[in-house]
Parts: sequence; structure tokens; C-alpha cells
Amino acid sequence: MTKKKVIAFALALSLTASMFAACGKAAPSSSASSAAQQSSSQAAGSWSYTDALGRQVKIDTMPQRVVSLYGSFAECWMLAGGKVIGATDDAVKERDLDLDDDVTIVGTVKEPNLEQIIALTPDLVILSADIAPQVQLDTALTEAKIPHIYLRMDDYHSYLEVLRGFCDLTGRDDLYAENGIEMEEEINEAMERAKAQTEHPSVLLLRAFSSGVKAKAEDNLAGIILKDLGADNIASRHESLLEDLSMETIIAEDPDFIFVTIMGTDDEAAMKSIADTLGSNPAWKDLSAVKNNRFIVLPKELFHYKPNEKWGDSYEYLVDILYPNE
Repeated sequence: MTKKKVIAFALALSLTASMFAACGKAAPSSSASSAAQQSSSQAAGSWSYTDALGRQVKIDTMPQRVVSLYGSFAECWMLAGGKVIGATDDAVKERDLDLDDDVTIVGTVKEPNLEQIIALTPDLVILSADIAPQVQLDTALTEAKIPHIYLRMDDYHSYLEVLRGFCDLTGRDDLYAENGIEMEEEINEAMERAKAQTEHPSVLLLRAFSSGVKAKAEDNLAGIILKDLGADNIASRHESLLEDLSMETIIAEDPDFIFVTIMGTDDEAAMKSIADTLGSNPAWKDLSAVKNNRFIVLPKELFHYKPNEKWGDSYEYLVDILYPNE
């Protein structure tokens, strides 16, 4: 495990221990920055794409005035060598993107400001297909004759597909190689390492937020990666856990690991939800995962926010924990 991963792992365990006792900047690497200063590997081209809402979108030239209503999509466009003139506030507050001073913040992901968006006269608006207020902008943007595209990047395959299209527009095959192909190689290595194991650990994946906690299967980033790495997620076998977080089932399964992803900005309140919901049960402390310090809070930048070019880091982070001696 790299020094960076060890530090993050230690911090996660420290946070967990303290809570129960009581109850980056995202940018291309330096080599990518150097490549960006060089001439493009090919002329900027076009992109034909069936977006996440089933709309047929064809972009004939590289957009120059791009507005993104989701920080991870703005980052993906920037990783392909593009720039944005407008973005929602999560691009700064959550992704900490290095945006130009003249970039306009056009509201939040759930409350985008249509008037501000139109006033910027964009030649492309990038939206999320999973956020209802953004889906509702389709008619208004169409009537305003503003090109727009709805995306969904739930796994590394969809990230690569979008990055490929963006790089086709910018003409930056070099950035696709650096932020896509190299990442995929890291993922393949992690999965091969997992496939080589004769035993695969059982896990319980939890999503905690200020008002509660739920078990999760494969309908989320961490769950997809755990499945790819051969982990036995007990919530996938006991679907009742997805609705009722039964301590009886958890005790009977006694998972080797318990992983937690945190929603929202109040991490302490989220951890208290786990303590109140599960930790208050006397049997909690006797679970193998708890006794063996395998109750692990996963870092948000790799398992809550879309990791984009860091998908390989997400796979490596978990494979190092699941199979530490390999």
C-alpha cells in the first residue's frame, strides 16, 4: 500500500475509533500539464453520442463556451484539455477544481440558475441525468437552441466512454492515454490480483448520512468496485438488508470487513448515525470486522465523488485492503 493510501487508511480508522468512543485539488498530473502545452496530437474533431437520456447528440466542432452543471463532468472535460466558462458550486466546494477567475458559478447541482446559464451563451451545456432539476432543463435549453448533453458516469467504463468523446472533440489523444488508458491498466492489474486469490472476503457496505444509515449492494461506486474485486457483499445475498438493516443478519454473517461511505458534509453526524443504529447493540463490538479493526471509512474523493482519472486509485485502495499479503 502506498504512503498516501496508508495515511488515508489510518485517518479513516482514527475517525471511526473516536466516534464510537464518544457514543484535492483535482487536476491533471504534471506530465499531463506538460502535454497540454504541446500541440494536439490531432485536430479537434466531432462527437456523436447517445446520451444518458437516450437523446442523439452530435457535436461537430470543439465547444469553446462550455457550462457544466456537475463538478465531476467539468473535471472530465478539463482532463480532456477543455475549459469551462460556467460551473455549479460543487466544482469548487467539493472537487476543488482549478477554475479560471472569470468562470461563473451558475448555482448548485440541484438548483442550477437557468438565466445565468443562458446569459453565458454556451455552445455546450453538460448535465446530469440523475438530478431531476437538471433533467427538467431539457425543454428550456432546447427552445433556446443551446446544445446540451446528459451524462451518467457510474463506473469506469462510462467514464472512459465520455473521456474518449471529449478527447475526440479537443483532439487530445495524449490526454486520453494519460487519463484513460493508464488508469484502465491499473484497474486491470487490481482485478487480476483479485482473481488470483483462492479466498475472497465477505463485506458489509454501509452508506451513512446525518439522518440514518443503509446497507448498499452494487448500485453505487464502492459496491461496483467490491464486486469487481471478488468481495462477497452480504447485502447482495440478503436483499432484505437494503430495506431493514437487521443486526441479526449481520451477526449471523459476521462479515470480514465493514466499509462505510459518507453522504453529505457532516461526517460526525453520519458516524453518530452508525453508532446509534448499530453500535448501540452489545453484539456490535463482537463482530470480527470491529474486533480486527476492519471497520473502514472510505475516502470521499475515491468512493463518493466520481474519481474520474483516479478510478485506478480506487481499485488499488480496496485491493490493498482486501488482499493485503499479495
